[in-house]
Amino acid sequence: MTGRTGQGRARRVRRARRAAVAAVLAAGTVLATPGTVLAAAGGLPPTQPRTADLATEYSACVSGGERPYVGSVPRLTARLYGPGGGQPGEESKVRGEFEAWWQGEGGVEERVTTTTSTLLDTAPFSWQLPDTIPDETVVSWRVRAVNDAGASAWSSEAPGAPCEFVYDRTHPDAPVVTSSDYPDDNTWTPGAGVRGTFRFAARAEDVVAFAYEFMGEPPHTADVRPDGSAEISFVPKKSGRQVLAVQAQDRAGNRGPRTSYTFLIGEGPAPVARWKLADATGARSAAAENGTAARAGAGVAFGAPAPSGTPLTSTASLDGSGHGFLTPGTPAVVDTAKDFAVGGWVRPARVDGTRTVLSQDAGTGRAFTLGLTQAGSAPAWSFAVGGARVTGGLPETGDWAYVLGQYDAGTGTARLYVNGRAVGEEAAAVPVAGEGAFQIGRARGALGYRDRWQGEIGDVRAYDRIVVPEELTALATRAARRAGHWALDTAPDGLAPETGGGAPVKLGAGASVYRLDHPCDVFDPDCVQDWPLEGDGHLRLDGVSGHAATDAPVVDTSGSFTVSARVRLTDDAPAGPMTAISQGGEHGDAFKVRFDPENSSWDLVLAHADEPGAPETVLRRIEWPDGDIGAGHRVTVVHDASRNQVSFYLDGVKYAEGGTADFDTAWRSTGGLQLGRARTADGWGEHLKGVVDSVYAYEGVLSESEIQRLP
Repeated sequence: MTGRTGQGRARRVRRARRAAVAAVLAAGTVLATPGTVLAAAGGLPPTQPRTADLATEYSACVSGGERPYVGSVPRLTARLYGPGGGQPGEESKVRGEFEAWWQGEGGVEERVTTTTSTLLDTAPFSWQLPDTIPDETVVSWRVRAVNDAGASAWSSEAPGAPCEFVYDRTHPDAPVVTSSDYPDDNTWTPGAGVRGTFRFAARAEDVVAFAYEFMGEPPHTADVRPDGSAEISFVPKKSGRQVLAVQAQDRAGNRGPRTSYTFLIGEGPAPVARWKLADATGARSAAAENGTAARAGAGVAFGAPAPSGTPLTSTASLDGSGHGFLTPGTPAVVDTAKDFAVGGWVRPARVDGTRTVLSQDAGTGRAFTLGLTQAGSAPAWSFAVGGARVTGGLPETGDWAYVLGQYDAGTGTARLYVNGRAVGEEAAAVPVAGEGAFQIGRARGALGYRDRWQGEIGDVRAYDRIVVPEELTALATRAARRAGHWALDTAPDGLAPETGGGAPVKLGAGASVYRLDHPCDVFDPDCVQDWPLEGDGHLRLDGVSGHAATDAPVVDTSGSFTVSARVRLTDDAPAGPMTAISQGGEHGDAFKVRFDPENSSWDLVLAHADEPGAPETVLRRIEWPDGDIGAGHRVTVVHDASRNQVSFYLDGVKYAEGGTADFDTAWRSTGGLQLGRARTADGWGEHLKGVVDSVYAYEGVLSESEIQRLP
């Protein structure tokens, strides 16, 4: 009897407890203490939050020495889960209870709490702490999940731990900036391309980084060393006034006021060694503008041709034999572990195998080599430093190129430039000491010199600094030479003269030069006259047979050239394509500029070969036809053979989208320059009905600003 009585009493106690809990829940109050979970009949409480699912703003939940410092009052975030622990298909709704505490004045603990609204446990829960959070104080916090069945354990209970942070709203003082290479003392210091070192010193103990930015450059950060300072290097890209702005950043991410450091950059120093190789025919050494004269082997002949459009008057030709070399007998690059660059104008007579333009001895090997090599089945320009090699570009027999190799000690990379443009992928390089002699036309190997150059070399330079972009462009620039200008103002005996006395364009049937010799009164309502586009007249073409042409090619279409003309269409709805200007061969046009009414566009069309039905490259510019009104449009074709690119300008503008295309199938045209017609499958066709004026032709590439200055 006693056992049954005890069992009944226990059942009555359990029923009473369940009733009490139900009453509490019905009243909307959850009673729980840390480590205690209240459960109601028919439900389970949420699971304990994991510290891995908690964050102080964007910092993970940590405590002790790893606690984050924050520069603003943070938002606390958590992932909370119901009884199913966040498993798919077991989602439920919970509330989040957050609590934060710290030691206040006099060691008294202070706490703040909040309870979120009820959300699905798949949602993030957060609490923006109040602004009353103290600074320079360790703040701890925790969270738990609550549902109608009870509350989870706090996240701070085992196996968890409290999260901690320190709110730091004090910004560090401005740092001290110094540089012995580029002092802030209003004096000009050489210069562009010369690496300088700058030192930042903190004025507070909690500074962890410096944010800095040179004018015109992207921002960077530098980590603080144990002594509270940092050092960075900088290579000025141009001469002039430069400003460096630096801010100290503390561990909370606060950045203090800027220190502005101003310095003056002079022109980049001259090459440490230079040989123009424009010495007199029969000379046995090459004079040096800087450095030591270079002894020439018997396989070197001075007086060879120079690249047109450059200041060079002649170059040296190397025959590829064991005697085809030049050397000063001393190094040109004194320290190959620091910044350096070497380059020159070259024209290969052969592009097979490996051929060296410039190198410097390093024992029985070489510190660096610049030249060409075989990349797969094709030749490529090459620059090697230590065991690293950069290749790119396409050397072609008989074509001039400006080739420059550069080692950047700041990034530890080798780079290669061809005709002023970076080619290939820069390569991480570990330089080797190269205290041996500088070589032109050969490279040192274990068994002697090898990889000999065959062809021309001119204007060799060696630098102990970085060659900056403007210099690269200037070194590789070949000025365009005007091959013809036809004003088309007059045509005595059917010949429109070239303004420099060159070959005229001959007018065919249906072509005439219009001159406004006797203008009528513009205020007279009966005055209806054409007006010259440029100068005193222009060429009128009837759209049937009208054309004008030179007897021979004006530009070499296989090389670099620029051709431009001003054109106005007579009709506002042309019946078919009409070509304004072209130059080609027997079956097709190396280039032509035409108006295509189907697309209402001006098109540059280039055939890939002088063959019927050859593939074409087309660059298109949408434009309405003129209808014989206004000044028409200036159309300009530019072929850059050094880059294997073609560009099309309309009224001096080359759009980024569709204004330039790669083109490596250029061919030498044999026909004359044509105004008003093009080659078609049926012979001459696409006759222009309109006017053409002010035609220019250049050997070489005009710059965009030069094109915009054409009338």
